[in-house]
Amino acid sequence: MNPVAVALDIGGTKIAAATVTADGVLGVRKRCPTPAGAGPEAILAVAAELVDEVARERDVVGVGVGSAGVIDPDTGSVVSATDALTGWAGTDLRGGLGRLLGRPVTVTNDVHTHALGEYRRGAARGRSTVLFVAVGTGVGASLLLEGRVHHGFRAVAGHAGHVPVPAAAGRLCPCGAEGHVEAVASGPALLEEYRERSGAWDLGLAEFVEASERGDPVAEAVLAEGGRALGEALAGVANVVAPEVVVVGGGVAESGERWWSALREGTERGLVPALRGLTPVPSDLGADAALLGAGHMAWREHG
Repeated sequence: MNPVAVALDIGGTKIAAATVTADGVLGVRKRCPTPAGAGPEAILAVAAELVDEVARERDVVGVGVGSAGVIDPDTGSVVSATDALTGWAGTDLRGGLGRLLGRPVTVTNDVHTHALGEYRRGAARGRSTVLFVAVGTGVGASLLLEGRVHHGFRAVAGHAGHVPVPAAAGRLCPCGAEGHVEAVASGPALLEEYRERSGAWDLGLAEFVEASERGDPVAEAVLAEGGRALGEALAGVANVVAPEVVVVGGGVAESGERWWSALREGTERGLVPALRGLTPVPSDLGADAALLGAGHMAWREHG
């Protein structure tokens, strides 16, 4: 039987596992809800159980993990995390899983594994410098240089949601600072703005996007403003790192052409002349990217 890696994607609502071949093909898959409120030991136990299920009777070279939170690439521990996973900050993710599984484990942040997946088989394939941006509950990013994650000082590289933009002036960001683009461009921020302007307090994000698609002028304006502000932030990042491609994924990226048009407009307007024409493109792989990226990481480290 040909060897495989096992990929894990640990998020606030679900944990997914899959086998990944050396050439980047997903095989056996399993997923289950994350016991987010039960603490790190419960989360690690469920993750290890999923790995054992997909790895059964297979030759496994190693396990790659993409997890919510800021991950220290040297120690494999969770440096910081939101309250979505109770007690997750400080967890020895690599060591804890390694002890439960008896297999080599490599870990990083889940946005980084998304980026690696798009680099391996998706919209960033063949590009040496990649900026991947995930827009959903928050705004996260990953910078790949020659196919490797740039973690930066204290492993916090990629926090594109915390780039200041004029549209967010005076707005409180979830990080506690004011003026960051996440305060106007994330899914919750867009929905809150629409609710305040329309008075439709009972609508969820999906209904808000549907309202825009039906031609609701308030929804259209909110989506366009958020997309344009995010584009301006991405242009600022791109002016510093000069990526070959900017790939955008996440739930908000499925909001339709009005949002994408505004995103492209904001990006183009903010780029230096030498980078004009660097247009953000959508993710090719969706949720599969995180598993493919985690598997790629395991093969590279342990294969």
